[in-house]
Amino acid sequence: MKIAISGKGGAGKTLLAGLLSRSFVEDGYRVIAIDADPDANLAVSLGFPPDFQPVPLSQMKELIEERTSTGADKTGNYFKLNPHVSDIPDTYSAEHDGIRLLIMGQVKRGGSGCYCPENSLLAALVAHLILARNEVVIMDMAAGIEHLNRGTARKVDYLVIVAEPSRASIETARRIKILAGEIGLDRILVAGNKIRSQSEKDFLVSSLADFKFLGFIPYDQAIVNAEVTNSSLHLASPSVNLAVKDIYRKITGPANPTVV
Repeated sequence: MKIAISGKGGAGKTLLAGLLSRSFVEDGYRVIAIDADPDANLAVSLGFPPDFQPVPLSQMKELIEERTSTGADKTGNYFKLNPHVSDIPDTYSAEHDGIRLLIMGQVKRGGSGCYCPENSLLAALVAHLILARNEVVIMDMAAGIEHLNRGTARKVDYLVIVAEPSRASIETARRIKILAGEIGLDRILVAGNKIRSQSEKDFLVSSLADFKFLGFIPYDQAIVNAEVTNSSLHLASPSVNLAVKDIYRKITGPANPTVV
């Protein structure tokens, strides 16, 4: 199963990606978690020790130059659009508690020269992970779907948008849906997060009436405290864990997820 998770920054994408990854592992699946959001910290959500986290791929200059045939000893502006990446998930990831983690890292833009080789490597890697690997792949993405294209979108089982009860989060969800539609990805689901009351749940459902909801994750200060102290999120809140377990069962169940 291949799952991409997106939404407004701070809505809880990384929380859901981490807890879903752990749910799959606990059921015996092999999981590769992909931190594709430059502002996220999926390693912390997964409980990786600070000194046992993979180096972001976009920072591996020698690897990028080797695979894309660029570098100081090369001439011209040409580079490989289909670099070899099949060994990267096993060689450049870190594994903790049965979950393998890859960090994409931030690709520099605007006024910093040409960074096309980095984009080429990361795009090829995402395509390989989604199209060629047989593990569960869970991608924690930025507030968009820039790592996906028409070819990879066909093989993504679900794009899960995490939305909190706010106008900004709702607008982000709608924008992501439009972007997904442009590449033919229509298997879109919503997970409500930071829900404090029935009225907040109703607000999300009515505001996103044309979306399918997977479930709703309650607000718990314990999660905020764990994030502040860089503690593992899966140990912080039983109520949040239960809600994500329910979302996991809907994703893996025989029937298509529907509004709760």
